[in-house]
Amino acid sequence: MKSSGLRHGWTTGACATAATKAAYTALLTGAFPDPVTITLPKGQQPAFALAAERLTAGEPATEQSTAEQPAADRSTAGEPAAGPARSSAMAGVVKDAGDDPDVTHGALIRATVRAGEPGAGVVFRAGPGVGTVTKAGLPLPVGEPAINPVPRQMIRDAVAEVAAEHGGSGDVVVEISVDHGEEIARSTWNPRLGILGGLSILGTTGIVVPYSCSAWIDSIRRGVDVARAAGRTHVAGCTGSTSEKVAVAVHGLPEDALLDMGDFAGAVLKYLKRHPVPRLTIAGGFAKLSKLAAGHLDLHSARSQVDKGYLADLARRGGADEALAQAVAGANTGLQAVQLCREAGVPLGDLVAEAARATALGVLVGSPVAVDVICIDRAGTIVGRAEPLGPSTA
Repeated sequence: MKSSGLRHGWTTGACATAATKAAYTALLTGAFPDPVTITLPKGQQPAFALAAERLTAGEPATEQSTAEQPAADRSTAGEPAAGPARSSAMAGVVKDAGDDPDVTHGALIRATVRAGEPGAGVVFRAGPGVGTVTKAGLPLPVGEPAINPVPRQMIRDAVAEVAAEHGGSGDVVVEISVDHGEEIARSTWNPRLGILGGLSILGTTGIVVPYSCSAWIDSIRRGVDVARAAGRTHVAGCTGSTSEKVAVAVHGLPEDALLDMGDFAGAVLKYLKRHPVPRLTIAGGFAKLSKLAAGHLDLHSARSQVDKGYLADLARRGGADEALAQAVAGANTGLQAVQLCREAGVPLGDLVAEAARATALGVLVGSPVAVDVICIDRAGTIVGRAEPLGPSTA
């Protein structure tokens, strides 16, 4: 982080933990700690300012939905009273993702804590803006709030800490909500993964590393898990929405067999090596898949480039004369290179698809996954294909 100059941030799980700790403290003592400090899985102890707080006294009141509460809400329903007269406490923390382009940056994450049944421990509920699991294959059972295992443990630890300090039982119901979370979730993988109604509360370290894209890679892995749990024998890793439509048109795959691979070909291949599905289709733009053909597993433009000299060599293998090879080497774009070859009857698209398949099978070596590849242009026209090839056992 110091060398990059980028600022780290906090996961939704860390924010939910901080909000829970503040709310449970207020439930037991009548006062909200602000800022509130939590301990992350690796021992760091960040402090979070509260953006919302509400303490409800007496019998539970009919309250405005948390999704409708203003971010600066600091109202108290009645005067705080001692012990059991406080029926619930709510605290909210605004997520700061640092310099990472996270869709949840700026979201208000709330925790509402109430007394639970004796001996029940911490019971989790999904409030407005937090999703519910509806498909098998995720790290939570169907019907559970989409609060992942590590955030759950962080919240349990925070509850235990507050209970020990202030004489509580630790038997509580914790409802996590995210303002506008259902709307934000439409920009995530959640609907495809079967997480409905809002966002997931995520994070394994509590810290967001800028541009690590760990959430995207985690979504790829969960997509494979869901496909396997649904009994799918064929999945498609696609670089974008256009290639996804082509994969569906060619193979008739259902939605839960589609992996939004983006630039992370390596993430798909490495996870499938450990958790195989019998067949993988890789579909993407010609330029991106030419990078995979050349051996790159990260297809982002900042980390790999189209090698036109490599494309020229492939064109020669496909029968291109030297004039055409030089034209390919000097092409403005990868698509221009494939267009030049198509006009000359040289199958550069197929050669790139075959080389991309070879790279993929090299990663999958020893794993029972057959691979085919579809290369497209920007309009979605197929410009190259490699038919399914079975795995190597080398």
